[in-house]
Amino acid sequence: MINKVGIIGSGTMGSGIAQVAATSGCKVKLYDTNQAALDKAKSALEKILARLVEKGRIDSAEKNRIQTNISYSDSLKDLSDSDLTIEAIVENLEIKKKVFSELESYVSDECIIASNTSSLSIASIAASLQKPERCIGIHFFNPAPLMQLVEVIPAIQTSKEVLDKSVKIISDWKKTVAIAKDTPGFIVNRVARPFYSEALRIYEEGIADFETIDRSMKTLGGFRMGPFELMDFIGNDVNYTVTETVFAAFYFDPRYKPAFTQKRFAEAGYLGRKSGKGYYNYDENGSIVPQISNVPQNAPEVSGEESELAQQIFDRVLVMLINEAADALFWNIASAKDIDKAMTKGVNYPKGLLAWADEKGIDWCVSNMDALYNEYHEDRYRCSPLLRRMNGKGMRFEV
Repeated sequence: MINKVGIIGSGTMGSGIAQVAATSGCKVKLYDTNQAALDKAKSALEKILARLVEKGRIDSAEKNRIQTNISYSDSLKDLSDSDLTIEAIVENLEIKKKVFSELESYVSDECIIASNTSSLSIASIAASLQKPERCIGIHFFNPAPLMQLVEVIPAIQTSKEVLDKSVKIISDWKKTVAIAKDTPGFIVNRVARPFYSEALRIYEEGIADFETIDRSMKTLGGFRMGPFELMDFIGNDVNYTVTETVFAAFYFDPRYKPAFTQKRFAEAGYLGRKSGKGYYNYDENGSIVPQISNVPQNAPEVSGEESELAQQIFDRVLVMLINEAADALFWNIASAKDIDKAMTKGVNYPKGLLAWADEKGIDWCVSNMDALYNEYHEDRYRCSPLLRRMNGKGMRFEV
């Protein structure tokens, strides 16, 4: 039974996970080396819960119960009685390994030690422990209290007991679990790469501007945000770093190659909403400020949202996403069900990509991928073997 939870790191993610666990009735200790950061986290939680009371989502008694369930500490030793610890600190493997090694000297042999990393190797992190079988990846999405999906990633060292316990506790916290293999980017940060990278490629080729690409994906695909809006929301520095990390981790596979446009925007400090300027300009409320079109000089004019150009953009990005999802299934990264669940619950895609492949038709997917490869002759556009095997046989994913 997991009742006592330690959270390492009191930033937005760590605080969010603490709120989730405390809401579900766990006794939570939130640890950070910086007392000011702890004070900030406590104050932020007070505001969040007060807002929920104002909106009628919870009452004052529930607010007090959640707050009482969380204590704050600047000593890692205070996590010694934890049944589960979840680390949510900087994405630096050596720092994580150092923290985990120290933590293990304080907690019991039964304590599960988890990392919230979004892309680093769980096996590498586990190797820093004397009991690596207790280590697992438990990856929440930001903001943790609102986002439904949690990826659970067992390392090759992780015991089945630890995996089963981890899945149960996250399910008990009313979250949707997707189990992923310990590979770069897991499910979401791997499969979602073409949403950004192909949009950037389309822009760099001079085919369309940021607004046209975003509008095409929202209008024709039903995405809540276009690729450039979403990159601005995430932060161009963060999104570029994830892309660069996945690219290197996949031995520089051209499918994950970063774009110079995003690199230059990050270098210029055009990070998006948090800096007030990215692919769009933002006011003090985070709303996009109307601006002069950024369309490249050689781009064709757009006649409307339902134009041939918009359809071309949407089809190109969608088939690359479907191809990546199919390849994740081909390599047994996760089940078809968990892949589609991850994309709808983790990044709010309007439908699962494998279900979308069934809707469009496997032949449509293969012919569009082959058309891209025939045009560019780049390995970036190679069709997944799984799609090619299914093509012409009337097969469907049936997710």
